[in-house]
Amino acid sequence: MTVQPPPARETPAQAAAVQAPTAPRVQSVREMHGYRDVDDYAWMRDHASPELLAYLAAERAYYDAETARLAALTDELYAEAVARVPAAADDSVGWTMHGYRYWHRTLAGADNRQLWRAPLEAVATGGGVAAGTAEQLLDENLLAAITGYVDVGVTLPSPDSRLLAWSADTSGAEIYRLAFTDIKAERELPDVIERSYPGGAWSSDSAHFFYLVPDDLNRPYQIWRHAIGTAPAADELVYEEADARYELTVTGARSGQLIFITAESRDTTEVRIIPADRPLSPPVVVEPRRRGVEYRVDHAAGPAGSDGDLLIVTDDGAAEFTLMRAPVAEPGRAHWRPVDCPAIAPARDDTRLVRCDVLADHLLLTLRRDGAPMLAVAAPDGSDVIQVPPALAAGSISVTHATDYRSAVVVIAEESLIEPTRWSELDLRTGARRELKRAEVPGHEPGRYRTQRISARAADGTDVPVSLAYRSDTPLDGTAPCLLYGYGAYESSLDAEFDRSLPSLLDRGVVYAVAHVRGGGERGRQWWQQGRLAGKPTTFSDFIDVAGWLSGHAACAGNGSAALVDGHRIVSRGLSAGGLLQGAVYSRAPSRWRAVVAEVPFVDCVTTMLDPGIPLTINEWDEWGDPRDPDDYARLRSYSPYDNPPTGHRPDLLVTGAVHDPRVLVHEPAKWVARLRATDTEGSRILFRVELGAGAHTGPSGRFGHLRYEAEVSAFILDVMGPGDEVAAEPGPES
Repeated sequence: MTVQPPPARETPAQAAAVQAPTAPRVQSVREMHGYRDVDDYAWMRDHASPELLAYLAAERAYYDAETARLAALTDELYAEAVARVPAAADDSVGWTMHGYRYWHRTLAGADNRQLWRAPLEAVATGGGVAAGTAEQLLDENLLAAITGYVDVGVTLPSPDSRLLAWSADTSGAEIYRLAFTDIKAERELPDVIERSYPGGAWSSDSAHFFYLVPDDLNRPYQIWRHAIGTAPAADELVYEEADARYELTVTGARSGQLIFITAESRDTTEVRIIPADRPLSPPVVVEPRRRGVEYRVDHAAGPAGSDGDLLIVTDDGAAEFTLMRAPVAEPGRAHWRPVDCPAIAPARDDTRLVRCDVLADHLLLTLRRDGAPMLAVAAPDGSDVIQVPPALAAGSISVTHATDYRSAVVVIAEESLIEPTRWSELDLRTGARRELKRAEVPGHEPGRYRTQRISARAADGTDVPVSLAYRSDTPLDGTAPCLLYGYGAYESSLDAEFDRSLPSLLDRGVVYAVAHVRGGGERGRQWWQQGRLAGKPTTFSDFIDVAGWLSGHAACAGNGSAALVDGHRIVSRGLSAGGLLQGAVYSRAPSRWRAVVAEVPFVDCVTTMLDPGIPLTINEWDEWGDPRDPDDYARLRSYSPYDNPPTGHRPDLLVTGAVHDPRVLVHEPAKWVARLRATDTEGSRILFRVELGAGAHTGPSGRFGHLRYEAEVSAFILDVMGPGDEVAAEPGPES
């Protein structure tokens, strides 16, 4: 099978008609730890600067002009993806809370969802709902009508089912307006909190709601209590986290009896509890924070009149985490007792305990074993374990809905890179799965594709998991182009997800590969530790080694291997911390890539980590290092893409950013692009797709907005890959 030829590149005359922007240069010098670093674009940190706004607008105009010739291909890819969207209205699987069945509905042609519910007695065995009993609670399409963007943070019905607490961000800046709807009266209450953060919990009597407030750097640092029917100005502060390394979350226990306030940094946690039936009580610390010790809790209700127990997932004395139990009345570490569960004890190096969901008669464990996700069900004392691995090859499995504490069933989701999501009811008594729904993807035939998980050998001998997807008639013989995706940070795992845009690439002969490099969590806590702080460069070398292994390059593949993909036509892609990965490999191994796609990339590492006055600096020191320390400074400077532009040949580069992004501020990709243009000596192609209006860290909102964006990126990728007979520079031995 051959790749479909892309549209012809522009002629020299056409290229000359569109000039790349040139950013003003204003020299700024930083002298620190014996280094003298000159920065001509530090002025871009002033986001209100007319010069910056003009530069960003010029970059977007240049991007639009440069990609105009790809419009037909973009439209074609978009049309193919839209054809995989159901033409009719689509209802999600439902979940049960407080005597009601809830579900999401997506109307035909709509970008966003609605939230609906019906009384359980009106829900038939097959899932149908009696006429006239369903109620619409929220319509995200109406929220998005003004700006075109919406992200809903909270939708929490009150325990008495009378009210709905909900919040929404309509700019992409992650500032959420929190409101309360009287469901029966179909009206919004005047109790509106204009600035909140996702998360919340109700008191047992539905009279109080606990919510999060972010600081000026968008760190959720306060928990407030609102009394329904009163002015928000009268709300009371419950807890404030003074240490800027920590963020707060607030949730309600599934049992309905406790409210959890968790303060967490990258490797340390501290939990406080409040009885849900005594919401005015001060929060009680479970166990004071100890540097480097994490724990998270859930609640097992006891007999009437009893406070019950806490189930505690912790790495205290167990590198890959273990399960403990303690009475709510005496929650401290001195009272923690191990739960003897064969799924996790004795501790196994190949099994990471991720979480424990507590239900009345069962413990539902989320695990990672040898790089793959799995579930396990146990009795309340940890016995009678039933293991529940993914049913799909190279697939993922996760708990979707486990909201009813008394239920013996939960809803799980399974999918792969080529198999759309299927939702099943998991019987906790037997481990049996009963399929409820499959995502409808018109025209998609999973049997036409293949997926598998393989291992690539890194230079230090470590096997790095790689997930592959390709069409069944695409040969893995070194002739097919490859899109290689990576992330590798925060112990996050890139478990398989189906995307309606991906088949369009696979149908054009592209092999899609996901490199599960160190720094992520695919192989547990130790996998993260090996790609964090001093080990961060391992993330980059792993990714380069995976590319070399896939292309059969012996210097990067250890003992060597047969090529699976065309080493001349590998395009790499990643977002945020994955964007840093792309920036680093762009500089370290430029000849390895046909092109690089760096989405909202964290690339000005030293400068950003030196500035505690911007979001995600202080609490990120535990991930990247603190450059006030000379060793951390040297290490960050050694791989920071902004400080290390590549020399000589550079692959094509597509960079994205958004003016409202609170995570990677827009000046980071803007500065990087400006420096790359200024240091380029070979006329390299650099495109900067900056979102000037409403838009978030992960791009446009809404299902069609996402598909349009993916079509743009895919058109760029296919264009640079070129047909199979086009030869690029020989990949070098970097690894």
